[in-house]
Amino acid sequence: MLACSSAAIAQPQDATTAAVQQIIAQHHGKVAVYAHQLNTDKTIAIDAEQPVQTASTIKLAMLWTAMREIGLGHAAWNEKLTLQPGEGVAGSGVLHFFDTPLTVTLKDVATMMVIVSDNTATNMMIDRFTTKKVDDNMTALGLDRTWLYKKVSKPAVGPMPADQKKFGLGKTTARQISTVMEKIGRCDLNIAGQPAVDPAKAQVACKAAIEMLRNQFYRDTIPRYLETLDNTEAGSGIASKTGSLDATRSDVAIIAAKSGPIVLAVYTYENSDKGWSVDNEGEVTVAKIAKAIVTAWSPQGIDGKALVPDLGLPQAK
Repeated sequence: MLACSSAAIAQPQDATTAAVQQIIAQHHGKVAVYAHQLNTDKTIAIDAEQPVQTASTIKLAMLWTAMREIGLGHAAWNEKLTLQPGEGVAGSGVLHFFDTPLTVTLKDVATMMVIVSDNTATNMMIDRFTTKKVDDNMTALGLDRTWLYKKVSKPAVGPMPADQKKFGLGKTTARQISTVMEKIGRCDLNIAGQPAVDPAKAQVACKAAIEMLRNQFYRDTIPRYLETLDNTEAGSGIASKTGSLDATRSDVAIIAAKSGPIVLAVYTYENSDKGWSVDNEGEVTVAKIAKAIVTAWSPQGIDGKALVPDLGLPQAK
């Protein structure tokens, strides 16, 4: 395993790590990276234990929680949720433009939360499952630095950890959020010492979730230089969830590399470039890091078909 800091490195680095370090050195801000190829165990960890603002990438923890609840039989994709008047919030997404009351399925709400990072949909998911459920799950998984603090664009409710104001919506590390994404990809919805999910129900949850992540709308970060062909019919070889704030750009993905699946999380933060164009430096930095790692580890490229239906990952037992 390669472990390094974005500061000066004393130990030797391999060529891929050195290439990533060079990209980071040119970025006007801070960067945290965790990359792991699951079949070869190749790993790059650069400030991977540093707590960072999640922005919308914390929605992966909510997605995993919803998947687990479906696997336990406590929820179902076809159950109905209703958006009431006055509950819509601005920002990413479209639900806040719709007439209310609006009744949709849980699957529709989760899909909107993922593919267009819909903030109103996220809050509907929080109403259904609660931040406490998400945070208790993350803690039980050993992900003690991964927290969903509150609803989007709503004030925090009740006693909050002292660092909530610093991190806003949520907190994680590049390594810990990668664990969440890997569990989604492996359809690993169990927590040690707690009731086990039903395998058939879990598969229903996982297949739908992967399709959501494969169709994630914002593709200017990790997929930017990796997807060179139209994937609207064949499907994307990258299942991902982005997060953006004025000074933060991040993306977390499973990449169906032909040499073996790669889990990758890249966070750029405290960025000088706070613009919202596709050429934002943070977005480009994430894309360059993804290209450097995937090109080095999988010169053959990526394969969208490997993501149908389960990312080509070994399934959880």
